[in-house]
Amino acid sequence: MKTLVLTACVLSGGAGGAWAETTAKTEDHASGISIELSAAEDVGATCKLSFVVTNGHDGDIDQAVYETVLFDAAGQGSRLTLLDFQGLPARRLRVRQFQFPQACSDISRVLINGAETCGAPGLDDGACSQGLTLISRTGMELLG
Repeated sequence: MKTLVLTACVLSGGAGGAWAETTAKTEDHASGISIELSAAEDVGATCKLSFVVTNGHDGDIDQAVYETVLFDAAGQGSRLTLLDFQGLPARRLRVRQFQFPQACSDISRVLINGAETCGAPGLDDGACSQGLTLISRTGMELLG
């Protein structure tokens, strides 16, 4: 198993990141990557964000790291971090969870600035950014 890159060093000022993974086959394939912010849950004094990620490409992506900005309730950028979604097999779903040292009510928007790292042998340059689809099923906006 690969070493997790999201750690306290990318979460400025506090607690470390938490990560979880589940896998499922997907029947509906879009081209590109789809990132869905599916849940936001307060866990003690932290906010756990759950993302459902689908790699709609025909090839696997070895590593997908996205530069991400969290905005506070006042709409100000409050945290710049890297979210490491790790390996994304072709045509499959992955669920990734990240914890941040703040309440979910203190996060109004999540901005995906772009792919910081995209290990996608055999795929076009920009495979992690081109055709990127962003969806939120929470009260938070997910923007790109």
